[in-house]
Amino acid sequence: MKSEHTHTDEPDDTAGQLTGEGRPDPATETFVAHRNLLFTVAYEMLGSAADAEDVLQETWLRWAGVDLGTVRDRRAYLVRITTRQALSRLRTLGRRKESYVGTWLPEPLLTAPDVAEDVELADSVSMAMLLVMETLTPSERAVFVLREVFDLEYEEIADAVGKSQAAVRQIAHRARAHVAARRPRGSISPNETREALDAFGRAVETGDLQGLLDILAPDAVLLGDGGGVKQAVPRPIVGADKVARLLIGGLGRVTALSMRPAEVNAGPALIIRLDGEIDTVVAVRIDHGLITGLYAVRNPEKLSYMRGVTALRR
Repeated sequence: MKSEHTHTDEPDDTAGQLTGEGRPDPATETFVAHRNLLFTVAYEMLGSAADAEDVLQETWLRWAGVDLGTVRDRRAYLVRITTRQALSRLRTLGRRKESYVGTWLPEPLLTAPDVAEDVELADSVSMAMLLVMETLTPSERAVFVLREVFDLEYEEIADAVGKSQAAVRQIAHRARAHVAARRPRGSISPNETREALDAFGRAVETGDLQGLLDILAPDAVLLGDGGGVKQAVPRPIVGADKVARLLIGGLGRVTALSMRPAEVNAGPALIIRLDGEIDTVVAVRIDHGLITGLYAVRNPEKLSYMRGVTALRR
C-alpha cells in the first residue's frame, strides 16, 4: 500500500484482492486501516521515509500470507511484523551511514497540524528527538518507540523484538534515561514559534546580522546534510556568531531565492526554494523563544516527501 503522499506516481504493488462485492478482502482492509500507524512506527525507528516505505512493502508481503483466523489482535500482529522488518533495516542503515558523506540527518516530512497537536507524537518525530534516538542501539530504539510513543505493553514489545519481558523492561529503563539526558529542553507557544521563525527569516533575507544574533541562542548549532551531492557544512557549526555569519554569507549571495515557513516533522521549519524548486529544508528547534538548533537538509534524495503532507498516527 503506498502512502497518502502526492510525491509518487509509482504503481501500488501491494494492492490486495477484492471480494465478490467489490470490497477489499479483510487482510487488505486491516492493513489500510493501520497503514499510517505502521509507517509512523517504521519512520521513528529509521529516520528515513523511503526506508519506512520499504519496510511497509515487506510487512504487507508477510501479512498477505497470514491466516487471519489465527490472529487474535491484528493491530499488534502488524506492529510486530513492522518492528522486526524495521530492526533488520536499521542494521543495514547503520552500515550505510558509516560511509555517508558529511552529517546524516533524518529525512524531513511535511506534516499536518493535527500531528503537532499530539504533543507526544510531535516530540517523538521532531528532528531533534530523531537525532537523539540515533544514539540508541537498534533494540533500545525499538523498545523506546514502542513503549514511550505507542504505549505498547511489555509483553507485546517482547514479542516484537524477540526478547524476554525482563530484558525489555531493562532496555526500556536504559533507553528512557539516555533520552531524558539529551532530549529537547522545553516547549513554547505557537505564537512564540511564529515570532521566532519570522524574525529569523527576516534577518536572513535582509542580511541583518544583529537581528540574527538576537534570535539565536548563544550555543545555537547548525547541522547540514548534503549527502555528498549538494554543498553543506561538513560538521556542526556551534555558536550564534559563527552560525549567523555563515548564514548571512552563504544565503546573502544567492539570488532567485525564496523562503517560506512550513510545518516539518510537526515543528517549525523554513523551505528554501531556488528558482522555484525546493533546495533546502531547514527544521528549526526553538527553546525559550530562541533558536537553538538548525537542521538543514539539502540532499535531493531526502526531499521527495516535501511535495505532499505525510499522515502520521499513533
